[in-house]
Amino acid sequence: MSRTGKVERTTKESSIRVEVDLDGTGQVDVSTGVPFYDHMLTSFGAHGSLDLTIAATGDVHIDAHHTVEDTAIVLGQAIREALGDKKGIRRFGDCWIPMDETLAHAAIDVSGRPYCVQSGEPDEFNTFTIGGNYPFVLTRHVFESLSFHAQLALHVRVIHGRDPHHIAEAQYKAVARALRAATEHDPRAGGVPSTKGVL
Repeated sequence: MSRTGKVERTTKESSIRVEVDLDGTGQVDVSTGVPFYDHMLTSFGAHGSLDLTIAATGDVHIDAHHTVEDTAIVLGQAIREALGDKKGIRRFGDCWIPMDETLAHAAIDVSGRPYCVQSGEPDEFNTFTIGGNYPFVLTRHVFESLSFHAQLALHVRVIHGRDPHHIAEAQYKAVARALRAATEHDPRAGGVPSTKGVL
């Protein structure tokens, strides 16, 4: 059974198309007009073993914010569509990612109840822009939008780190790997992994 999602969304600020295959092999084609975000989403797809296509245009001449956040919204919607009835998945997943001096952890429950907790990013980077195009503070917006629209409970922690690039990338990789683990098929689970019978 194919677990794919395809969502398109157009507003006055952006136009986004996302296709995702949860059972892919990490084949990624990403273009958002925000180079560092492309780098993060490419890493997200590759380390999550998602086949992922993202084509986004937006008002990046004003700021990256609209395009980055809107892309995360559509990505979350596509993941939710791909999950279908969630039968036979593991439901829970987590991952630790060390990246040189940085250590990040992510935990996911594919619960149907959106919630996002992100902590540990050093406050001194709140006004920093990575690569001249990606404001450091947008990472939290990405995970909040992703968790809400994919209907995930998502906890992300930066344990330590001093390089803004590494801090952002370790979080994206940790979330990708946790998502991969949580959405994988569990050979011991035949139905929906909930005592309520629905997620």
